[in-house]
Amino acid sequence: MNQEFLEALDQLEKERGIKKEVLLEALEAALVSAYKKNFSSAQNVRVQIDRTTGEVKVFARKVVVDKVEDPRLEVSLEEAKEIDPRYEIEDIMEFEVTPREFGRIAAQNAKQVVVQRIREAERGIIYEEFADREGDIITGVIQKFEQKNVLLDLGRAEAILAASEQMPNDVYRPGERLKAYVLEVNRTTKGPQILVSRTHPGFLKRLFELEVPEIHDGTVEIKSIAREAGSRSKMAVWARDPNVDPVGACVGPKGMRVQAVVNELRGEKIDIIKWSSVPEEFIASALSPARVLGVTLEEEGRVARVRVPENQLSLAIGKEGQNARLAAKLTGWKIDIKSEPQGAGEVKESDAP
Repeated sequence: MNQEFLEALDQLEKERGIKKEVLLEALEAALVSAYKKNFSSAQNVRVQIDRTTGEVKVFARKVVVDKVEDPRLEVSLEEAKEIDPRYEIEDIMEFEVTPREFGRIAAQNAKQVVVQRIREAERGIIYEEFADREGDIITGVIQKFEQKNVLLDLGRAEAILAASEQMPNDVYRPGERLKAYVLEVNRTTKGPQILVSRTHPGFLKRLFELEVPEIHDGTVEIKSIAREAGSRSKMAVWARDPNVDPVGACVGPKGMRVQAVVNELRGEKIDIIKWSSVPEEFIASALSPARVLGVTLEEEGRVARVRVPENQLSLAIGKEGQNARLAAKLTGWKIDIKSEPQGAGEVKESDAP
């Protein structure tokens, strides 16, 4: 250890943001282990690196006792008082035991400790960077496949798109860029583990925030989303300004805004409806594109009895019940659809999750 080493630590602190004192404390701890390993010592020792000169010293720490049973760990009160009369029982005395060749061992350990701490610090920086992006959209390059998972290269990190978070109509080609929603960021010994999704409702929400300025600035608010990824979604929107058409803002001129989202979702159909604080109105709108004649609510059990024209029944229910199912998820009401005249049509019930 020398002055140049300390100057190198100063430089690291400026460039990498790793505090010099943290490195020195880690090195001192590593040198304690190195001393015990190289000198077969069972002593209680302390290593001190001089913060000005870089000089390394090793001190054996012994407890002052009345009667010595283990001379490696204890020193008698009588001997202690010969050195300094102020010592009392259970005080700690230190004796310098620095071996002559310890400087070489210190230099070897210094490199290992510094490299390890740099890696840990960089992992920590990358973790903090991505932890702040949970719930956001990131763009990565498709790198490779592991079993059914897709690995995305984010530059300084790697994201995992699990099979359960992949859209059924997505095609993944190595080297292509792909947008995904950050589900979770976990700290691991190998760096941050970033889990992403393309099926999460939040992905749809974030895509519209990117495409629709009125959503981004808060003029239009997305109230709820029901999504069956890759097939169909329903999104309820509301405008804080009564002069703004929330549905029109999301659709955009000639449908350009919604089409951009549909393209990113590989053709997933998106129904955009106007949210209402009146449940009957909201439920009727949620069953779009079907025309609704009336809605009767049963608060107990949160069941909505919906009446539709007979020729609109299959449209209201949707293929395999999808339209009614999404409407139930969107509104939070169980929906029971009947055709007019009463009893003439089928009955279809779809439960909210």
